[in-house]
Amino acid sequence: MVLDPCLVRFDAADGGGHAVRLGHPLLDDYLALVAARARPNTLLATMFDLKVFFSVVAKDPAEVTAADVLAFIAQQRAPRRGAGVVRLEDGEAGLAARTIKRRLASISGLFTYLVVRGDVPANPVPHGLAARRPGQRPVRAVPLIRTPRTLPRVLEPAEINAFLACLRTRRDRAMVEAMLLGGLRRCEVLGLRLGDLRPGERRAFIAEGKGGHQRIVPISGRFFATVADYLTHERAQPAVDDHVFVVLKGPRRGRPLSAAGLDEIVSGARKRAGIRQLTCHQLRHTCLTRLREAGMALEALQAQAGHRSIESTRIYLHLSNDWLAAEYRRAVQAIDAQTIGEA
Repeated sequence: MVLDPCLVRFDAADGGGHAVRLGHPLLDDYLALVAARARPNTLLATMFDLKVFFSVVAKDPAEVTAADVLAFIAQQRAPRRGAGVVRLEDGEAGLAARTIKRRLASISGLFTYLVVRGDVPANPVPHGLAARRPGQRPVRAVPLIRTPRTLPRVLEPAEINAFLACLRTRRDRAMVEAMLLGGLRRCEVLGLRLGDLRPGERRAFIAEGKGGHQRIVPISGRFFATVADYLTHERAQPAVDDHVFVVLKGPRRGRPLSAAGLDEIVSGARKRAGIRQLTCHQLRHTCLTRLREAGMALEALQAQAGHRSIESTRIYLHLSNDWLAAEYRRAVQAIDAQTIGEA
């Protein structure tokens, strides 16, 4: 059986949001399970990963083998813009390793589900390749995809000033300040509702954090002043609902701003400011890095960022300019003092 997945989106029968289908009963049953236990963005990412895989492999799930998975990896790593064109970040010509690894996780999740149901005998996605030393039994498996640990880019003060100067509305500035001063994610900014803002406390309630986790975070008074200015002079009245950030004009005036809309605003201001690269997540990284440089404790930074694991927060130790240099100077001074004492 040749599988030709086709994405179909429609309103769920009970009115609870949207459903997605790929046109195969096994895939659609798995997507229904994902929809019941994961956030909408996770559902859409899983759906897209499965669509890409079965568009390339073009087999029924019961016919997929480990060889098909390995061939899919090779196809994803093939050059996209010519063999001589690579990304500066990792030197790869194909898709980023993180993207391929995420797609393999989605595929493996599907087949684990099918194994439990009894639809397939085994999961065809290898967990890794066994490494064997001469004369020894195999040791831990080598991952199929190695993902480089790269540091995210942090914006310089001059870039931030130029970018802020190119924002055209109070709404746009308020959204950027939420990321730049509060470290909010893009989805958290767009999910803010009027009742979530607590200007008297200089705090905001994040009801739709990553993974469905909620938290309360402090944000600079500059953000609340900008929001107040936006609500007074720009926000459409009446709006469709109580989302803070809405479309200001056009046929969708008063409706909640979408992620694509916010990306378009950021991209336009970036180009006008002459900045080569700037994303919503870089604004968040910049905020958290500056907070760490200013002496914010790692545990407090974890709470501000909404990280479930402190290991995710440790990256800001390496991004901050002063932490490693200060630790190094303190260690060198101790070594020098010991050397002088011995002499």
